[in-house]
Amino acid sequence: MCKVYLTFNECKVYLTLINWHASYFAIKLNCGYVQNLIWGNMIEQFFDQSSSSFTYLVSSSKHNACIIDPVKENNEIYIEYLAKHQLNLNFILETHTHADHVTGSGALIDIFSCKTFCGMVSDNTNIETLHDGQEILLDDLNIQAIYTPGHTDDSYSYLLKSPENTYLFSGDTLLINGCGRTDFQNGDPDQLYDSITQKLFLLDADTIVFPGHDYNNATSTTIADQKKTNPRLANKSKDQFIEIMNNLNLPTPKLMDVAVPLNLKLGKE
Repeated sequence: MCKVYLTFNECKVYLTLINWHASYFAIKLNCGYVQNLIWGNMIEQFFDQSSSSFTYLVSSSKHNACIIDPVKENNEIYIEYLAKHQLNLNFILETHTHADHVTGSGALIDIFSCKTFCGMVSDNTNIETLHDGQEILLDDLNIQAIYTPGHTDDSYSYLLKSPENTYLFSGDTLLINGCGRTDFQNGDPDQLYDSITQKLFLLDADTIVFPGHDYNNATSTTIADQKKTNPRLANKSKDQFIEIMNNLNLPTPKLMDVAVPLNLKLGKE
Protein backbone atom coordinates (compact mmCIF):
# COMPACT_ATOMS: atom_id res chain seq x y z
CA MET A 1 0.00 0.00 0.00
CA CYS A 2 1.27 3.47 -0.84
CA LYS A 3 -0.33 6.67 0.44
CA VAL A 4 0.30 9.98 -1.29
CA TYR A 5 -0.48 13.26 0.46
CA LEU A 6 -1.07 16.31 -1.71
CA THR A 7 -1.62 19.89 -0.60
CA PHE A 8 -3.31 22.38 -2.90
CA ASN A 9 -3.18 25.61 -0.96
CA GLU A 10 -5.88 25.00 1.70
CA CYS A 11 -7.23 21.79 0.15
CA LYS A 12 -5.62 18.53 1.19
CA VAL A 13 -6.10 15.31 -0.74
CA TYR A 14 -5.06 11.82 0.29
CA LEU A 15 -4.63 9.09 -2.30
CA THR A 16 -4.11 5.47 -1.36
CA LEU A 17 -2.70 3.06 -3.90
CA ILE A 18 -3.30 -0.61 -3.28
CA ASN A 19 -0.86 -3.21 -4.59
CA TRP A 20 1.39 -0.59 -6.14
CA HIS A 21 4.15 -2.65 -7.71
CA ALA A 22 6.63 0.06 -8.67
CA SER A 23 9.22 1.02 -6.09
CA TYR A 24 8.65 4.73 -6.56
CA PHE A 25 5.66 6.98 -7.07
CA ALA A 26 6.04 10.72 -7.62
CA ILE A 27 3.93 13.68 -8.64
CA LYS A 28 4.84 17.30 -9.22
CA LEU A 29 2.37 20.11 -9.82
CA ASN A 30 2.67 23.79 -10.61
CA CYS A 31 0.45 24.88 -7.74
CA GLY A 32 0.99 24.53 -4.01
CA TYR A 33 3.21 21.94 -2.42
CA VAL A 34 3.44 18.25 -3.15
CA GLN A 35 4.47 15.55 -0.75
CA ASN A 36 5.23 11.98 -1.79
CA LEU A 37 5.45 8.87 0.29
CA ILE A 38 8.42 6.87 -0.92
CA TRP A 39 9.32 3.31 -0.08
CA GLY A 40 7.01 2.63 2.81
CA ASN A 41 7.32 4.81 5.88
CA MET A 42 10.96 5.80 5.64
CA ILE A 43 11.32 8.84 3.38
CA GLU A 44 8.97 11.73 2.60
CA GLN A 45 9.78 14.24 -0.12
CA PHE A 46 8.42 17.78 -0.07
CA PHE A 47 8.74 20.23 -2.97
CA ASP A 48 8.87 24.00 -2.58
CA GLN A 49 7.60 25.61 -5.76
CA SER A 50 9.11 29.05 -5.23
CA SER A 51 12.71 27.82 -4.95
CA SER A 52 12.37 24.41 -6.67
CA SER A 53 13.84 22.98 -3.46
CA PHE A 54 13.34 19.53 -2.00
CA THR A 55 13.00 18.87 1.71
CA TYR A 56 13.13 15.33 3.06
CA LEU A 57 11.69 13.80 6.20
CA VAL A 58 13.21 10.50 7.28
CA SER A 59 11.35 8.48 9.91
CA SER A 60 12.27 5.36 11.85
CA SER A 61 10.10 2.42 12.85
CA LYS A 62 10.03 3.89 16.37
CA HIS A 63 8.30 7.08 15.20
CA ASN A 64 11.34 9.31 15.42
CA ALA A 65 12.28 11.55 12.52
CA CYS A 66 14.77 13.98 11.07
CA ILE A 67 14.24 16.67 8.46
CA ILE A 68 16.76 17.52 5.75
CA ASP A 69 16.86 21.11 4.40
CA PRO A 70 13.55 22.51 5.73
CA VAL A 71 12.21 25.64 4.05
CA LYS A 72 10.92 28.17 6.60
CA GLU A 73 7.75 29.01 4.70
CA ASN A 74 6.75 25.33 4.76
CA ASN A 75 7.32 24.65 8.46
CA GLU A 76 3.59 24.39 9.12
CA ILE A 77 3.34 21.58 6.58
CA TYR A 78 6.15 19.64 8.27
CA ILE A 79 4.69 20.23 11.74
CA GLU A 80 1.26 19.07 10.65
CA TYR A 81 2.72 15.97 9.05
CA LEU A 82 4.75 15.10 12.14
CA ALA A 83 1.70 15.49 14.35
CA LYS A 84 -0.59 13.50 12.09
CA HIS A 85 1.82 10.57 11.97
CA GLN A 86 2.81 10.89 15.64
CA LEU A 87 6.47 11.44 14.84
CA ASN A 88 9.04 13.04 17.11
CA LEU A 89 11.52 15.37 15.41
CA ASN A 90 14.91 14.34 16.80
CA PHE A 91 17.22 16.50 14.69
CA ILE A 92 17.66 18.50 11.48
CA LEU A 93 20.27 18.04 8.77
CA GLU A 94 21.38 20.90 6.55
CA THR A 95 23.30 20.10 3.37
CA HIS A 96 24.80 23.62 3.21
CA THR A 97 24.11 27.29 3.83
CA HIS A 98 21.39 28.02 1.30
CA ALA A 99 21.27 31.14 -0.88
CA ASP A 100 17.84 30.70 -2.49
CA HIS A 101 15.55 30.16 0.51
CA VAL A 102 15.49 30.70 4.25
CA THR A 103 15.92 27.60 6.35
CA GLY A 104 13.23 26.56 8.81
CA SER A 105 15.76 25.02 11.19
CA GLY A 106 15.75 27.73 13.86
CA ALA A 107 12.00 27.85 14.22
CA LEU A 108 11.74 24.05 14.31
CA ILE A 109 14.43 23.90 17.01
CA ASP A 110 12.38 26.29 19.14
CA ILE A 111 9.31 24.08 18.80
CA PHE A 112 10.87 20.62 19.12
CA SER A 113 13.95 21.34 21.26
CA CYS A 114 16.16 19.49 18.81
CA LYS A 115 19.44 20.48 17.15
CA THR A 116 20.83 20.95 13.66
CA PHE A 117 23.77 19.07 12.16
CA CYS A 118 25.58 21.00 9.41
CA GLY A 119 28.97 21.95 8.05
CA MET A 120 28.79 25.51 9.34
CA VAL A 121 31.15 26.37 12.18
CA SER A 122 29.23 28.31 14.81
CA ASP A 123 29.13 28.99 18.54
CA ASN A 124 25.35 28.47 18.42
CA THR A 125 24.64 25.73 20.96
CA ASN A 126 21.85 24.40 18.71
CA ILE A 127 24.36 23.57 15.96
CA GLU A 128 26.61 20.54 15.85
CA THR A 129 29.32 21.01 13.24
CA LEU A 130 29.88 17.83 11.27
CA HIS A 131 33.10 16.07 10.32
CA ASP A 132 33.62 13.90 7.27
CA GLY A 133 32.39 10.36 7.79
CA GLN A 134 30.45 11.17 10.96
CA GLU A 135 27.61 8.73 11.66
CA ILE A 136 24.30 10.07 12.94
CA LEU A 137 21.85 7.59 14.40
CA LEU A 138 18.09 7.76 14.12
CA ASP A 139 17.18 4.66 16.13
CA ASP A 140 18.06 1.76 13.83
CA LEU A 141 18.87 4.03 10.88
CA ASN A 142 22.48 5.05 10.33
CA ILE A 143 23.06 8.27 8.38
CA GLN A 144 26.63 8.98 7.25
CA ALA A 145 27.74 12.56 6.65
CA ILE A 146 30.01 12.96 3.61
CA TYR A 147 31.90 16.23 3.26
CA THR A 148 31.38 17.36 -0.34
CA PRO A 149 32.70 20.92 -0.73
CA GLY A 150 32.64 22.77 -4.02
CA HIS A 151 29.18 24.29 -4.32
CA THR A 152 29.89 25.91 -0.95
CA ASP A 153 32.70 25.28 1.49
CA ASP A 154 30.29 23.82 4.08
CA SER A 155 28.47 21.34 1.82
CA TYR A 156 27.62 17.86 3.10
CA SER A 157 25.77 14.94 1.53
CA TYR A 158 24.05 12.27 3.61
CA LEU A 159 24.10 8.53 2.94
CA LEU A 160 21.37 6.28 4.32
CA LYS A 161 21.38 2.54 3.89
CA SER A 162 18.25 0.45 4.37
CA PRO A 163 17.63 -3.26 3.81
CA GLU A 164 16.09 -2.45 0.43
CA ASN A 165 18.17 0.40 -0.99
CA THR A 166 20.91 2.92 -0.40
CA TYR A 167 19.90 6.58 -0.56
CA LEU A 168 22.03 9.68 -1.01
CA PHE A 169 20.72 13.12 -0.08
CA SER A 170 23.11 15.14 -2.19
CA GLY A 171 21.97 18.71 -1.54
CA ASP A 172 23.27 20.97 -4.30
CA THR A 173 26.48 19.00 -4.80
CA LEU A 174 24.98 16.57 -7.31
CA LEU A 175 21.73 17.38 -9.08
CA ILE A 176 19.83 15.44 -11.71
CA ASN A 177 21.90 16.04 -14.85
CA GLY A 178 23.60 18.95 -13.22
CA CYS A 179 25.38 20.17 -10.11
CA GLY A 180 25.47 23.20 -7.87
CA ARG A 181 27.10 26.38 -9.11
CA THR A 182 30.52 27.33 -7.76
CA ASP A 183 30.70 31.11 -8.14
CA PHE A 184 29.79 32.24 -4.61
CA GLN A 185 30.03 31.21 -0.91
CA ASN A 186 33.60 30.01 -1.39
CA GLY A 187 32.59 27.64 -4.15
CA ASP A 188 35.34 25.89 -6.05
CA PRO A 189 34.86 23.82 -9.24
CA ASP A 190 38.07 21.91 -8.61
CA GLN A 191 36.77 20.81 -5.20
CA LEU A 192 33.30 20.06 -6.57
CA TYR A 193 34.70 17.78 -9.28
CA ASP A 194 36.65 15.85 -6.66
CA SER A 195 33.68 15.68 -4.27
CA ILE A 196 31.51 14.15 -6.97
CA THR A 197 33.96 11.93 -8.82
CA GLN A 198 36.12 10.81 -5.89
CA LYS A 199 33.36 10.42 -3.31
CA LEU A 200 29.81 10.27 -4.66
CA PHE A 201 30.59 8.45 -7.91
CA LEU A 202 32.40 5.77 -5.91
CA LEU A 203 29.16 4.77 -4.17
CA ASP A 204 27.22 1.74 -5.36
CA ALA A 205 25.88 2.30 -8.87
CA ASP A 206 22.28 1.69 -7.84
CA THR A 207 22.38 4.24 -5.00
CA ILE A 208 19.25 6.37 -5.27
CA VAL A 209 20.08 10.07 -5.34
CA PHE A 210 17.68 12.60 -3.82
CA PRO A 211 18.89 16.09 -4.85
CA GLY A 212 18.35 19.44 -3.17
CA HIS A 213 16.69 20.92 -6.25
CA ASP A 214 15.16 20.07 -9.55
CA TYR A 215 13.87 22.37 -12.26
CA ASN A 216 12.62 19.83 -14.79
CA ASN A 217 9.93 17.79 -13.00
CA ALA A 218 12.27 15.01 -11.92
CA THR A 219 12.48 13.72 -8.35
CA SER A 220 15.37 11.27 -8.11
CA THR A 221 18.14 9.60 -10.05
CA THR A 222 20.90 7.04 -9.45
CA ILE A 223 24.65 7.21 -9.28
CA ALA A 224 24.87 5.01 -12.39
CA ASP A 225 22.60 7.33 -14.37
CA GLN A 226 24.56 10.43 -13.42
CA LYS A 227 27.90 8.86 -14.31
CA LYS A 228 26.51 8.10 -17.74
CA THR A 229 24.28 11.07 -18.54
CA ASN A 230 25.20 14.13 -16.47
CA PRO A 231 26.32 16.60 -19.17
CA ARG A 232 28.74 18.40 -16.87
CA LEU A 233 30.43 15.25 -15.63
CA ALA A 234 29.98 12.26 -17.94
CA ASN A 235 33.28 11.62 -19.76
CA LYS A 236 34.55 15.02 -18.67
CA SER A 237 38.04 15.69 -17.36
CA LYS A 238 38.53 17.99 -14.41
CA ASP A 239 39.77 20.75 -16.75
CA GLN A 240 36.68 20.40 -18.92
CA PHE A 241 34.43 20.51 -15.87
CA ILE A 242 36.14 23.63 -14.53
CA GLU A 243 35.76 25.30 -17.92
CA ILE A 244 32.03 24.52 -17.93
CA MET A 245 31.50 25.78 -14.39
CA ASN A 246 33.48 28.97 -14.92
CA ASN A 247 31.35 29.90 -17.91
CA LEU A 248 27.79 29.27 -16.68
CA ASN A 249 27.13 33.01 -16.32
CA LEU A 250 24.16 32.47 -14.02
CA PRO A 251 22.29 35.35 -12.37
CA THR A 252 22.74 35.86 -8.64
CA PRO A 253 19.97 34.14 -6.64
CA LYS A 254 17.33 36.76 -5.98
CA LEU A 255 17.13 36.00 -2.24
CA MET A 256 20.86 35.59 -1.68
CA ASP A 257 21.42 38.87 0.19
CA VAL A 258 18.56 38.02 2.53
CA ALA A 259 18.83 34.25 2.78
CA VAL A 260 22.53 33.78 3.48
CA PRO A 261 22.75 36.15 6.52
CA LEU A 262 19.58 34.64 7.97
CA ASN A 263 20.70 31.08 7.34
CA LEU A 264 23.93 31.71 9.21
CA LYS A 265 21.55 32.15 12.17
CA LEU A 266 19.42 29.12 11.21
CA GLY A 267 16.82 31.33 9.56
CA LYS A 268 16.04 33.49 12.57
CA GLU A 269 15.96 37.29 12.64
